[in-house]
Amino acid sequence: MGTAVTTLIKDSPPDTPQARPGPPAAVKRRGRRENLAGYLFMSPWIAGFLLLTAGPMAASLYFAFTDYNLFDSPKWIGLDNFTKMLDDPRWQKSVEVTAKYVVIGTPLKLLLALGVALLLAQSRRGQAFYRAAFYAPSLIGASVSVGFVWRALFSDDAVVDRTQSFFGWDVGGWVGNPDWVLYSLVALTVWQFGAPMVIFLAGLKQVPKELYEAAEVDGAGPFKRFWSITLPMISPVLFFNVLLETIHSFQIFGSAYVVSNATCGPADSTLVYTCYLYQKGFKEAQMGFASAMAWMLLLAVALVTAVLFWSQKRWVHYEEASR
Repeated sequence: MGTAVTTLIKDSPPDTPQARPGPPAAVKRRGRRENLAGYLFMSPWIAGFLLLTAGPMAASLYFAFTDYNLFDSPKWIGLDNFTKMLDDPRWQKSVEVTAKYVVIGTPLKLLLALGVALLLAQSRRGQAFYRAAFYAPSLIGASVSVGFVWRALFSDDAVVDRTQSFFGWDVGGWVGNPDWVLYSLVALTVWQFGAPMVIFLAGLKQVPKELYEAAEVDGAGPFKRFWSITLPMISPVLFFNVLLETIHSFQIFGSAYVVSNATCGPADSTLVYTCYLYQKGFKEAQMGFASAMAWMLLLAVALVTAVLFWSQKRWVHYEEASR
């Protein structure tokens, strides 16, 4: 009988694993309700993105290949707007002025921001007050009222003109001088160094003090410590600020428009790219041409951004990569 029982056990099929029951219907309904609630909360942002960002961008891309004056129906003309743009002397002038502004203004702003951040990184009395005072121009610098004040400061016989005349430098007011008015815009953007300063300050706080102590024991001076320790350690922060401020500089419009009294002059000396785009689109009603200009600016900013990301491999040091 034992043999028969053994044979019966051997010949019996193995137990098949039972499929786990799925979640109850109530759980599924609750999950669908939670997803629906999430989409409802996101719907204002989704609607805003589609109606105010994605939709206008798609329309602008279409208008870039058309002859459109805001009043008549757009007429497809292919690449004519782009070929006219490249042959336009004022468009070339706007590219030159914008490039000059970016190349001069961005490094000066970042150098001043880094210098002040190095000073504020040291423990001293009233540090919170100094941080707030230096950051304040970044909050109000982009306002129209500051543009009017800046125009008044750099006009003929104003504060800047009288100060430079006192030191024997008679060039007149910068606003009316085609050779100097762009530098008043550079001074305005440099004055707004508060935002990158705060970011630099946060990066400096993350540098271990042990590195400075070890370098000081080895006899490294202040410049050597800054070059060999501070700059490499804050290079990711430096890269972030360079990228952000470069893109911001390409988008300059309000200060140039206000300081030049809505003329982008004199003699097109403040004809930055966005100012010429505004003139073409809204003053001359050449919206197709302006749309083509906008997409050229986007491509230029994308190219500069790609170059910066490519170059970071040579000078940006990440902590994870060194491990």
